[in-house]
Amino acid sequence: MSVPAADEGGESACWLDLVDEDGRIRTRSDVADSPNVRPVNWLYVSFDVPDDAADVAASFWPAVLGWELGEPWGGHPEFRSLRPPSGDMYAHVQRVDGPIAVHFDLGVDDVAGAASRLVAIGATQVSDFDIWRVMRSPGGLAFCLVPGGGESVPAPSEWPDGHRSRLVQLCVDSPADLHDGEVAFWRAATGWRYETSVLPEYGGKLFPPSPAPVRLLFQRLGADDAGTATRVHVDLGTDDIPAEVARVEQLGATRSPYSGEGWVQLADPSGMPFCVTRIPPD
Repeated sequence: MSVPAADEGGESACWLDLVDEDGRIRTRSDVADSPNVRPVNWLYVSFDVPDDAADVAASFWPAVLGWELGEPWGGHPEFRSLRPPSGDMYAHVQRVDGPIAVHFDLGVDDVAGAASRLVAIGATQVSDFDIWRVMRSPGGLAFCLVPGGGESVPAPSEWPDGHRSRLVQLCVDSPADLHDGEVAFWRAATGWRYETSVLPEYGGKLFPPSPAPVRLLFQRLGADDAGTATRVHVDLGTDDIPAEVARVEQLGATRSPYSGEGWVQLADPSGMPFCVTRIPPD
């Protein structure tokens, strides 16, 4: 097979870089002295946008993150990487036929082996694209298994007033009847360190081994939420919540009525929810 050409930026602009000219997945374990080989090497965030929201997303999210939007991936023009000035890529924008959403991809050494392992603990394999697999968690959350991983987490973006921010967390939002099972699944799937929360609406957090760009928070949705399946939203970490909220509002975000101690909920111009939090951006 021919290998799609990846765009440039950071040390790893596209996980398709890990596919060699013969179509074989070049895993991290193929590389001499490769550090940090583990069940999940890296987590990639995907902003899934339909055609009517793609142009807005292509403008808004690079401005929010302070990163450059790369060219469409060779062979897969539906993908465009969000490229940090330094460090390894961990986010991209994907044009989809479905509704606007966020999902994540797990970078692993052995895609087929990881798929078998996750099916055995409750996941469903939806599609097999050879290079990557589309999966679904027990709570209905779509995610992908892809080859590869990173070694260098991008530095926070620093803004003109001196405050900093970075995409640091994904919040896994589950209806109450699915929450405990979803937490149990992801604890087993990742093997990451888990810390419980003292707040009843949160199940806890999964912290990946360093270096890693994103951690996972688990939230139990209330009875007033109409959702019937698990979904994900993005959390930005900052050292100045009011300044960051004002900045993203100037870029087109809309503040929602919901906020709490250490977080403010907003929506991007297409209605995708996200939060600004007091999580350190480093």
